[in-house]
Amino acid sequence: MTASTGDYSFADRAVHRIAFATLPAQVALADLEDKLYADRLEGIDEPVPLFITALPRAGTTLLLELCDALPEYCSHTYRDMPFVLCPMLWQRFSGRFQQADAARERAHGDGMMVSADSVEAFEEIIWKFFWKPHYQQDRIVPWGALEQEDFRDFLSRHLRKIIALREPAAGVTPRYLSKNNANVARLRGLGELYPQSMFLVPFRDPLQHAASLLRQHLRFLEVHDEDKFARFYMAAIGHHDFGANFRPLDFDGWLAGRKSADATTLDFWLEYWTACYGHVLAWAQAADSETRAPIHLVSYDRLVAEPAAGFKALAGLIGASDSEGFCAQAERLSPARPHEVDTSGIDPEILGRARELYGRLGEAAVV
Repeated sequence: MTASTGDYSFADRAVHRIAFATLPAQVALADLEDKLYADRLEGIDEPVPLFITALPRAGTTLLLELCDALPEYCSHTYRDMPFVLCPMLWQRFSGRFQQADAARERAHGDGMMVSADSVEAFEEIIWKFFWKPHYQQDRIVPWGALEQEDFRDFLSRHLRKIIALREPAAGVTPRYLSKNNANVARLRGLGELYPQSMFLVPFRDPLQHAASLLRQHLRFLEVHDEDKFARFYMAAIGHHDFGANFRPLDFDGWLAGRKSADATTLDFWLEYWTACYGHVLAWAQAADSETRAPIHLVSYDRLVAEPAAGFKALAGLIGASDSEGFCAQAERLSPARPHEVDTSGIDPEILGRARELYGRLGEAAVV
């Protein structure tokens, strides 16, 4: 959603419902695209993606926008909706009536502005289509090796199509840019599939991060209760992060051993935070890590405190084609909105584990 689904007309909503109900037809149209645009796609090499992933509210959208300002990066935008799986045919059709779109605050109510040309993580629709058993009623099961050949082939072709549509500047090697929170549960599979790529995984102080996650969850519980289309839309595009659609990622089976089952409490979100980032740190430091794409931890708190040094390090890490321009964006950075948190009701063991892990993440972080 570029803003609230209240901005969608009856016709908009009807088109989205049709699109999401006809994903097999979109896959068939994607095969047609391969033939129609074969010459255009043939000149595009297998992309080397940059994966930005973490739990929501960690700074992933900011990192996405910073990287998207570089000429080499290509990603989905809201204009690819809702026929995401056949983007070239959709652009050919929809380009006749698409108009300029003013930026508006996104549905999260966090001050971040989006428009039809804003980048977004719509490839999650592909994952939902090809990996249905992972999306269980009450959780999402993390991935291991990505051995589905039809999925691997479709994803490769799809990424090249997005690069073709974005028409990167001459003289740069185009790269696919992915900001998908659920990819934090695919570190092994994507890392093996694209060993020359890399992951950027931002993290924040666990108490502040958990408070932000809880606030968004409560907000979207209200949104989904009041706007059924918003609930339908977000489920269809694979946004199960909050609200009535919430399905936590079951990192290493943490849900079976959790102390808090109530997602309206800070205890739950602190346990979720610890499960997620414990999983990330283990994979980043695994013995076989050199055979997969590297996982780079980015401290959002440190980046805010030392922006000049942080941006310089990030520019070098991702091999920015315009390091000076990338670093000039440091002025966009601002501290996350602080939450006043009463810790008296939090299980001290849960909070202690989160804080201990936060310290280890800081030691391992590249920024």
